[in-house]
Formats: sequence, C-alpha cells, structure tokens
Amino acid sequence: MDIIQRPILRILSLLILGSLLLSISSCAEKKENKKVVNKKDKTSSKLKVIFDTDANNELDDQHALAYLLFNGDTFEVEAVTVNATYNGGDIQGHYDEALRVMKLCNLDNDIPLLKGANGNFSDIIDTWDPEAYDGQKGVDYILESTKKDSVVIIAVGKLTNIALALKKDPSFAERTKIVWLGSNYPEPGEYNQDNDTISMNYVLNSNIPFEMVTVRYGEPSGTDAVKVTKEEINQKMPGLGPTAKEPVTGRHGGEFSTFGDYSVSLFEYIDYHGDPPSRPLFDMVAVAILKNKNWGERKMIPAPILIDNEWIERPQNNRKIGVWENFDKEELLKDFYNSLENPVPVTPSKQ
Repeated sequence: MDIIQRPILRILSLLILGSLLLSISSCAEKKENKKVVNKKDKTSSKLKVIFDTDANNELDDQHALAYLLFNGDTFEVEAVTVNATYNGGDIQGHYDEALRVMKLCNLDNDIPLLKGANGNFSDIIDTWDPEAYDGQKGVDYILESTKKDSVVIIAVGKLTNIALALKKDPSFAERTKIVWLGSNYPEPGEYNQDNDTISMNYVLNSNIPFEMVTVRYGEPSGTDAVKVTKEEINQKMPGLGPTAKEPVTGRHGGEFSTFGDYSVSLFEYIDYHGDPPSRPLFDMVAVAILKNKNWGERKMIPAPILIDNEWIERPQNNRKIGVWENFDKEELLKDFYNSLENPVPVTPSKQ
C-alpha cells in the first residue's frame, strides 16, 4: 500500500465508525423516547364511563355520582343519564336531582346530562318506534358514545336504558360493558331489579359483558353492608367538596354550596335500619370497584334468569356474567371520604 492510500483509508474508516456510532445513538434515543411515550400513555389512561342513575330515589345515587365526579385521576365521564323508578317520581325529578349534584361539583356545564326512560321496557317496546320512543335522548347518546370510544356504563338504577339500547342496536353489546348495582342474587327481592325485571332478563339473555354488584339486604356479603350512620355523616361531611359557583336549592329545601353540606341534609330525610341505625351507600360501591378491583370479590357464573321472582340457574348456559360480593367496607369508605376531602374533578371526555 503506497503512502497516499493510507490517509484515505484512515479517513474512510473514521467516517464509517462515526456513522455507525451516530446510528447506534439514534436508535437508543428512539427507544428511550418510545419508553417515555409508552409510560405516559400508561399513566395518563383513565376509564371512560357513562353514569346511568335514578338519582332522585333516595341518597346513595347522589353520593355515588359525587364520588365519581371527584375521582378525575381515575375516570373520564362521557355523560350522566337518568331513568325513573317508582320512589323518585317521574323523569324530571331524577334529572333535577342529578343536576343539583353536578352543580355542587361545578361540572354541570361540562358533562352532558340526558333524560332516559320514564317508563318500563315492556311498556315502551309495546309501541316500539326506533325513531321516537320514551328515553330516546339518553339512549341514543349512549349508543353514539360507545361507537366512538371504549366506554363502561355504570348503571345504578333499573336497566331500562340499557335494554332499550340493545333493542335499538344489538351491536351495542359488542362495544361496551355494564357494571350494574342491583340484585340480591341468589335471592329475590331487590329494588332495582323489581323496578323493571323484564329489562334485566333482556340484558341477561343478551351477550353484552355484564357484572352485577350485589345488594343482598341484611347480608354481610353485599353492598348493604357498606353502611354509614347519621352521626358519622354529621361528623365527616360538612363543608366537603369545592364551593359551588352558585348555591343550590336542595331536594328538601335549603341552600347549599358544597356537596358535603347537601349530604348532611339528605341524611336528615331518610329512614334508618339496624343497630346502630345506619344507611348503606349501595351505589357508591359500583364506582369504587372500578377504581380498585381489590375492594370486592368477583366470580363468573352462567347467567341465570329471574322468573316469578325466583332465580333460575342455567348451568349449561355459555353466557357468563360477573357477580361482585364481599366488599371491603373500611377501605371503600376511607377512599370515599378522602375523595371528598381532596377532590380531583373529572375532566370532560374528549370525543
């Protein structure tokens, strides 16, 4: 090799080495950036939900809704839809009560609130017109929302709105999941299922992913065991939550600027049971187990059906549903109070 070729080869070697190092550095940077993006996606992911409620029935719906709206680090809320059950009056009363809670959370202008069914499923489909039916505004919104994104529906009243959505669009079953606060399963006699048993059976006979958060009156295994006393509410709730932009007139009168103060009022106008006298926060549990599945136990069973107020098991049924039971009362209530003391308001879901 002559004296002229050596410097040229040396320069070429240096250029190749430099290019190789640059390529390695670029790959490493891309890999690290990908890690950051993936980590960001993972940590920023929230569960998108629709809250379907008979808000004016008693007082657990209101506490479940406030708990949901103050857990913005866990949930995005697409909408709140209402249905009517017999203890809460017609659909307007349920709408008005949900609106009170949303105003006390300063979210009434950010999250859609829509009226669903006033009547029961069997009455509505008797004269079924998919272009004009009782509950259409809320049900159609549920259908359209689930077409755009993955949304879980937390249902804490009767299942009429869900059954109507399945009736109008059977493909609805393929794009969502229902978490329902209802049923004394395996015993009969629970308020939400009795308000519209036909809609519940219609859902059970569909293929929509479905989980029952059991009530089980008087039993330690259901949400009936997640109870609070009036004294506890009077001690812990006053002043909790942000201050509302404008005072809200309560269901039983009076003016309120925080949900905590409204909670105290709601507990003034309710019956108590047991020793010590207490009241369950049934519906709040359905939200809680979506926040932390370890606060309850879930088992999968072949979907039964309720006939003449008796559960009929169908062990050969390939359709499986989830049944939630055995809830961690202490952790649930601890997180409920903490969420009210340190609220993180939800941000409206961007569709």
